[in-house]
Amino acid sequence: MKFDIQTDGVSVTLKLHEKKLDSIIAAELKGEFLILAKPKIDHLVVDMQEVEFCDSSGLSALLIAERKMKEHGGTVHLLNANPKVMSLLKISMLDRLFEYKEPAKAASKKKTK
Repeated sequence: MKFDIQTDGVSVTLKLHEKKLDSIIAAELKGEFLILAKPKIDHLVVDMQEVEFCDSSGLSALLIAERKMKEHGGTVHLLNANPKVMSLLKISMLDRLFEYKEPAKAASKKKTK
């Protein structure tokens, strides 16, 4: 699985560099979410700009992130979700569990003063 991680200490952005969020990468992605969803992190941002397809395994990975963040009052934000992915989230009624962010508000290593 190809991805980048950026953080500012309070938020973490995981940018997926995959076209498909499916069973091939879901297990590895779940593991990354379990590592990233720590109590000191308030917001986990998943940048899905390159994701064109998501199946039930991919949804399961996103749900793991949401549940782990919710355990300590954190949130999961989906960034740049493709219309097909958004449609799947709405059909499965999971769209209510996530927040949606504009690209400029994503976590960044660069701190502005």
